[in-house]
Amino acid sequence: MTTLTCESCSMPIGTGRYCVHCTDAEGNLQGFEERFAAMTTWRLDREPGLDREAAEAETLAWMATMPAWADHPAVTRRS
Repeated sequence: MTTLTCESCSMPIGTGRYCVHCTDAEGNLQGFEERFAAMTTWRLDREPGLDREAAEAETLAWMATMPAWADHPAVTRRS
């Protein structure tokens, strides 16, 4: 059995392109700003003491490697 990964965050998934954390109620990929904010918050929660600026920079770097965001203007403009 092949394990897929979310094209937005790389979380393991069974089917589809995106995980439940990266989609809205209809299964569509959430907008960039919503995902960026959630991923930054996740990063800050995982490493207390990390400042927001560093967390945002790390989040942008990570998102730039994800197929869903690699060509997104917000990622390429901020990177």
